[in-house]
Amino acid sequence: MVDITHKNTTLRIATAQAIVKVSKPETIEAIKNDTVPKGNVLAMSKAAGLLGVKRTPDILPDCHPLPIEYTGVEYDINGLEIIVLFTVKTIYKTGVEVEAMHGASVVALNMYDMLKPIDKGIEIHAIKLLNKKGGKSDFKNRFRTDIKAAVIVCSDTISAGDKEDRAGKAIIEKLEASNVEVEDYIVIPDESEIIQNKAKEYQEAGIDLVIYTGGTGLSNRDVTPEALIPVLDRRIPGIEEAIRNYGQDRTPYAMLSRSVAGTIKNTLVLALPGSTNGAKESMDAVFPSILHIFGVLRGVRHD
Repeated sequence: MVDITHKNTTLRIATAQAIVKVSKPETIEAIKNDTVPKGNVLAMSKAAGLLGVKRTPDILPDCHPLPIEYTGVEYDINGLEIIVLFTVKTIYKTGVEVEAMHGASVVALNMYDMLKPIDKGIEIHAIKLLNKKGGKSDFKNRFRTDIKAAVIVCSDTISAGDKEDRAGKAIIEKLEASNVEVEDYIVIPDESEIIQNKAKEYQEAGIDLVIYTGGTGLSNRDVTPEALIPVLDRRIPGIEEAIRNYGQDRTPYAMLSRSVAGTIKNTLVLALPGSTNGAKESMDAVFPSILHIFGVLRGVRHD
């Protein structure tokens, strides 16, 4: 199965369709009047769909087991066609498109099975996904595409040339994947004055996003939070909480990180862990949804 451990849990909704076409009006009348020999077609087919959707990962090998938190089945009879609308909801890391299509298929197949004694010309067709919501696709083209960023690596050892930077490069990779232009990338020692000055300089230069990596731990030289907090106009606790919560689900040591998020005027400043995994996970925790902030700061709404 595809690795989804890096994804965020969000509300996922999908609606799928299947169409059952009968060959004669008498079949439709039997359905409406509940005179089909095998029983109530609509009610029993709905029940079959509810059971079937829960078994999707048992049948399709690449589907993740996930909690089904809502299932809705609707019917629309139009002439000789019975349109099945099957909706599935969950709060999870991956979508429910296949579950919705599987549920609609099972409903249609059960209808076929119940109606075949009275109608030999039944067809099932137009099984397809109608719409979905949640996950990465919801955010596509919803954010500004002119965001400029600077990445600052805070590390005495990397600054001295004794160690190679990996965390900063991981942050750059995530920024580029989110269509954020990286204007500058520098390495500095763990010195409060330099850390503060760089934040101010980038803000004055019109940089939208300044990301520090390193110096958020608990050693004597980890001073990034202490340096940045006094120069921030406003803290954004929700971002800090999201980063730590995401990390805590993956390692118990995440609670020791002192990640910081806030603004200097219209510039967003983030201070992330210096470890490669810590930096990657922090970026995964808040990107691309964090980019919504730039529309808010500029007074642009995205409903």
